[in-house]
Amino acid sequence: MRYNIVKDANRILKDSKYLIDRPEQYKNKWKDLFGNNNPIHLELGMGRGSMIIEMAKTHPNINYIGLELDENQTATAVKYVGDQKIPNLKFICDDAKNIINIFGKEIDTIYLTFSEPWPKKNDAHRRFTDISYLKLYDRIFRKHKHIIMKTDNKILFASGLESLSNYWYSFKTVSMDLHNDERNIPNVMTDFEKQYYKEKRQVYYVDAVFDE
Repeated sequence: MRYNIVKDANRILKDSKYLIDRPEQYKNKWKDLFGNNNPIHLELGMGRGSMIIEMAKTHPNINYIGLELDENQTATAVKYVGDQKIPNLKFICDDAKNIINIFGKEIDTIYLTFSEPWPKKNDAHRRFTDISYLKLYDRIFRKHKHIIMKTDNKILFASGLESLSNYWYSFKTVSMDLHNDERNIPNVMTDFEKQYYKEKRQVYYVDAVFDE
């Protein structure tokens, strides 16, 4: 799916009450920013933000943070929110590698939704399920480790299952075809996913946990 250039993206982000401009200053203080001690769920690579926006509206007792590196996509997420009042939602425009500078042990769940697959073997270390990233997540999970991953890429999914398993995660739910799964797994679609659903493209899903 191609994303358009957003005119005045920088201004849109600067003027948004949802965009946290200097997120490092809230490390270990996110509960103060939200004004409560509710669980915090983080989506890495949120794209246009449609999933996390809907999740925040549906679950007001959970705080949601969407992180996206691309300024245009983040600006699109801000435009999607518009004038809605969603107090349990924030956006960050930053690199996922920087999460250890942004969060202490404050995150309860991480969503990896249709991440860049990096299919070449030499690029495997770039995948969000690579062990180098799993080690970063260890440093921001509050207590229990919980990762939910969705992708249409078989290589990314297979390598993700392998990495998570080797890192001693267990799998609560695995689906090889999320949209046609008879278990009716709760799911809020991303923009990518809505298009894939129309195309009847297979979507892979895993809900992984690690309780120390």
